[in-house]
Amino acid sequence: MSIEKSGSGLGRRDLLKLSAAAGAVVAGASLIGQKPVFAADEELSLKGKRIAISATGTDHFFDLQAYNAQIEEVKRLGGEPIAVDAGRNDGKLVSQLQTLIAQKPDAIVQILGTLSVIDPWLKKARDAGIPVLTVDVGSTNSINNTTSDNWGIGKDLALQLVSDIGGEGNIVVFNGFYGVTPCAIRYDQLVNVVKYFPKVKILQPELRDVIPNTVQDAFTQITAILNKYPEKGSIKAIWSAWDIPQLGATQALAAAGRTEIRTYGVDGSPEVLQLIADPNSPAGADVAQQPAEIGRTAIRNVAKLLAGQTLPRETYVPALLANKTNVGEVTKKLGIG
Repeated sequence: MSIEKSGSGLGRRDLLKLSAAAGAVVAGASLIGQKPVFAADEELSLKGKRIAISATGTDHFFDLQAYNAQIEEVKRLGGEPIAVDAGRNDGKLVSQLQTLIAQKPDAIVQILGTLSVIDPWLKKARDAGIPVLTVDVGSTNSINNTTSDNWGIGKDLALQLVSDIGGEGNIVVFNGFYGVTPCAIRYDQLVNVVKYFPKVKILQPELRDVIPNTVQDAFTQITAILNKYPEKGSIKAIWSAWDIPQLGATQALAAAGRTEIRTYGVDGSPEVLQLIADPNSPAGADVAQQPAEIGRTAIRNVAKLLAGQTLPRETYVPALLANKTNVGEVTKKLGIG
């Protein structure tokens, strides 16, 4: 069973133009790799404040970078961080949120998490009078959510994929974390783009990526898919909402000699960007986020809130689309290459 929609009438040249324009928009959004400090930010302080930082896990590059940056930023602004890491265990995450609420910190910042699991506890914190801010969590109980523009990320990555495969072919999709807001948005944007290209089909059933053992599991699942579709050209691309499944998928393609298939993901993990930089690797593109800057921004927003400033519902930190052509420039801007 595949997704089949009405046609768009766009040719390969149009696709390439769309993809290039998308990349230009993302790249032009900010001077990535720099840390702009505004006059108002220089006056921010968390002196005497206890700020709770709750991480769903820190085993992924994005999570660890955001978590450590938040701890450092709280200290830099004179506050006391209360940092907890649930290690990808939902039961532990709930228990830690309960404990944090009982400690009555001046604010709680939640990093990621399945909304159905964490939202009742974010509401309890709000009801207890504790300001709740989030990173990559679309909760109505959060005063402010610091994140990348995941609508733009999803669209740009999908346009790159469709352009690279010439607007036709079967694609394999990992869709195991639709309950995580950024993953859901990126997936929905992929579907929104694909529906205008009737010759692009998402193979069913979709694959479910897992945590832990994400790389190994993706490797195993893609190996099985390749055995089911042994002919070259039967699969054109593999998409995932983050880039650790992309890493396992890329390794599986290389091991099977199916490097004509391209992989696509999100986050900008250094090991994935290195694969994109390798002309012989099937890694096609990855949208690189700025997790440390996202973490710092979330804490600065806490300081602004506690100082009486009004925050927007969401704060967006720019991301960059890295592909085979521009990956060297992107890694240089991000300061990781």
